[in-house]
Parts: sequence; structure tokens; C-alpha cells
Amino acid sequence: MKYANMVPGTFLARPNRFIAHVEIGGQTEVVHVKNTGRCRELLPAGAEVWCQKSGNPTRKTKFDLITVRKGGRLINMDSQAPNFAAKEWLSAGGLGGIQDLRAETVHGDSRFDFSFTLDGKRCFLEVKGVTLESGGICAFPDAPTERGTKHLRGLAEAVREGFGAYVLFVIQMADVESLHPNDATDPNFGAALREAAAGGVQVIAMDCAVSADEMRIRKPVPVVL
Repeated sequence: MKYANMVPGTFLARPNRFIAHVEIGGQTEVVHVKNTGRCRELLPAGAEVWCQKSGNPTRKTKFDLITVRKGGRLINMDSQAPNFAAKEWLSAGGLGGIQDLRAETVHGDSRFDFSFTLDGKRCFLEVKGVTLESGGICAFPDAPTERGTKHLRGLAEAVREGFGAYVLFVIQMADVESLHPNDATDPNFGAALREAAAGGVQVIAMDCAVSADEMRIRKPVPVVL
């Protein structure tokens, strides 16, 4: 996915989950943060960031914080980007010749990000965006997620009912070594992921090519359960 109207800036502070103070063009701007996760490791004071200027003149904030440089790596922080990138990847044959791709599909008591037909079988796929990284090792989640655990159990139930099921971790950066469940932060999610994998849910992690104004899914990353 490609962003228009991107401008560079310097991160100053994050008063709450929804806004940040960023120096843009010599002015301190109040910027919308498109990720309500903690992201503390991504946003130290002075971090180099890129923001998208909104075309809506009535918005309270003129900019959205999208991309940050962490060391030598660019990381996309937009929590909506993984679904857009996943749709592009699926449509381009990332899982093969899928048909009837649909977004936001309800099955049982869960709403999954995508459904499609592959090799004659109806399948469900849930997307998880990953921004937590240390030394090339990525982890998910960065905060407890009851919703994420519920999705995994819903996917496992779908497999028992005869459907195909996938969880796709979209790592919003490139050149990482592996991904593992963040048991220290959310042991319930880790347990649910292992149970889902053992029950036939396909667990996939993909890294992304990230630039200041673009993110696209690139290549597989090992998942260490």
C-alpha cells in the first residue's frame, strides 16, 4: 500500500494513546497516532518519523503518524496497514489461486478479517500486525489481547467444522529473524496460538518492505512456537 502527502518530522512526546507531538517544518504539531498499542520502544524523543497530511480541513489533527525509524530499520506503525497489505497480497496470489475474497466475514461468534475459497474449501483468515522487535526477533502481542485470543479459538473451531483457517502475522518491517508469541505479556494468547496450530490452523508470518510512504508484504518469517 502507498501513502500520499507524506512529510518528515521529529517525534517529541506522546501525551496519550491517540496523539503525539511531532516537529514538522519547524512547528510543533499535534498528530494522530494510528496505533493505540504501547509502542514505547518505537517512539523515544527525537525519533525520525513520517506523517501523512490529511486532506480533510475539518479534522482536529492535520497529520497521521505512519512510519518511524528505529536504528537502521523503518517500521510502519499504522494499525490499519496490515489489512490493506494482506488484501493486496492475497489478491496477488500470496496463498495461491484463491477465489471469492471477502473482508469482514462473520462465522460463529467471530468476525474474521477475510474469507475466501481455496482448492474448493471455504477458509477464514485473521490478520495481526506486528511492530514489536528486539535484535531482529519479533513478538506478538505488545499488550494483552482478549480479542486476539478469541479470534484464535474461533479459527480452531472453524477447522473442527471442516473449514480452512489461517492467522497471518504481518510484520511491519523487513529483515527480521523470527516471530514468537509474547508469553510474558499475554500467556493466554500464546497458549491459544499453540493450540490453534496443533489443531490445524495455518500460522504464517510475513515481513514487509517498508519505505517512508509505502508498505508491502515481502517474504516469509519463521514462527517459533
